[in-house]
Amino acid sequence: MKLKSLKGFIVEEKNTHMEHLEDLVFNEGTVGTQKAINFIKDLRDMLAGHSKTKISATVKWDGAPAIFAGIDPRDGKFFIAKKGVFNKEPKIYKTAAEIDADTDGDLAAKFKVALTEFKKLGIKSGVYQGDLMFTKSDLKKQVIDGESYITFHPNTIVYAVPENSDLATKIKKAKIGVVWHTTYTGTSFETMKASFGKGIVEHLTASPSIWMDDATYKDYSGTASFTADETVKLNSIITAAQAKLNSITPAALNAISQNEELLIQIKTYNNTKIRSGEGFANTKEHVKGLFDYIHAKLEPKQKTEKGKAAGEAKRKEILKYFAEHKPSDVQAIFDLVNILTDAKEMVVTKMNQAGHISTFLKTASGFKTTSVEGFVAIDRLKGGAVKVINRMEFSRSNFSADIIKGWQR
Repeated sequence: MKLKSLKGFIVEEKNTHMEHLEDLVFNEGTVGTQKAINFIKDLRDMLAGHSKTKISATVKWDGAPAIFAGIDPRDGKFFIAKKGVFNKEPKIYKTAAEIDADTDGDLAAKFKVALTEFKKLGIKSGVYQGDLMFTKSDLKKQVIDGESYITFHPNTIVYAVPENSDLATKIKKAKIGVVWHTTYTGTSFETMKASFGKGIVEHLTASPSIWMDDATYKDYSGTASFTADETVKLNSIITAAQAKLNSITPAALNAISQNEELLIQIKTYNNTKIRSGEGFANTKEHVKGLFDYIHAKLEPKQKTEKGKAAGEAKRKEILKYFAEHKPSDVQAIFDLVNILTDAKEMVVTKMNQAGHISTFLKTASGFKTTSVEGFVAIDRLKGGAVKVINRMEFSRSNFSADIIKGWQR
């Protein structure tokens, strides 16, 4: 299939992993931190309706599993796939027999529906990646807070559409639902590049048996823009972030991104605090806890004295960072992350007002209103994309034993 235009797209490597906006501080040092601040500024401008903003955004749908559909460049045949499409030996399915040989149960049934239905999309070349949202048997009629909805529950979030709406009518007619977010082009699986952007659905043939959308952020409500007071507040947070960055000795910040083992340990420790709901509320205590965590995690476990000595030398090399840089600088890095998180959450809260499908969490005691998983900010000019997500909220939902997942029903 020939794309009409790649205008409005950015081209990157394969969409296998994407970082959180605030993690640019650790991943790329001063350059990455400035990039994170600029992302916030551009998202602010996007939400203010500035037509020349270089940022676009997509919605992160909580679908499962990830699914690919396209044309095998080696033989020109249509296929569907899971994430193994970009393996050294691509794992793709062109027949129902190949699906049965590699999967079973509900997953196999869903992929067989996808194989049959996605052939109707008119794909002539390239590969599309999306999130599978439902097949026919997943759709339910449910009453939530007194309103009748058509719902689907692919993973953590329950998506609910008012039963009498036009959208619900389309969904009820469909045999499968998918949200596309990435296009891959190239003459081989190894060399394909990913394009994130608008209008994926425009290049596909519509079918009443397929409900599909692309993940492009759209303000269906017409209200997802900052008020004057909100803009002033966000601008003050951005100014504080810039001032905090300017106050930090660059070497203290850049040393993290230049030391792979230190970077891994910091991000791992940070994630434990985010998942527990603690965050970095007390940055002085967080830095102390980080030091203690690395000291314990890298305790030599080798059996020989020579091995233990090598292990201890590695631990001292990693922990040397805390001796070589001022404690105030190290603490300030986490203060800066907190400031960026405050700005990001203002943006996420506003963008959450734009949706046209209600979202809930299912618990043993009923349904609980929630937000979408989050968003992806895309720099159309320089390339690059980052996740813009309320990490604490989504981690609580994703890891809470109280939340019933779609695959647990």
